[in-house]
Amino acid sequence: MSLKLKELNVGTSLPELKRRVTQEHINLYADASGDHNPIHIDPEFAKNTPLGGTVAHGMLILAYISEFMTENFRQDWLTSGNLSARFKGAAYPEDTVTVSGKIASIETQGDYAIINCEVICQNQKNEPVIICSTKVRVKTDEDSS
Repeated sequence: MSLKLKELNVGTSLPELKRRVTQEHINLYADASGDHNPIHIDPEFAKNTPLGGTVAHGMLILAYISEFMTENFRQDWLTSGNLSARFKGAAYPEDTVTVSGKIASIETQGDYAIINCEVICQNQKNEPVIICSTKVRVKTDEDSS
């Protein structure tokens, strides 16, 4: 889904994105990123840590936030989006994370609107995993595509 600029106002909620975290996804991310820290991929090691088990890479969960923004702002996010993230908690295998957000502000700058969003990724217990401030530039005379 792609949002239309004329439909956006401060406070507008963005459609949510839900993803189930699995150990397989974590292992695949470890291979792709080269980050084979045992806290992510070794259940025997991880169960003896303060986290109590393996956890997803923070950047894997952050990728879900980028996917959420891409679904909402399409090419505009891919070409002009940026974010500032704070990691608040861990995502474990079998967690379901939900990314949600709302428009925090819209600033007009010439032919563009700068849309600032507040975004949060939470686990199924409504505990925050990552919170973000995002910014995307959208042409004012076109719909976001």
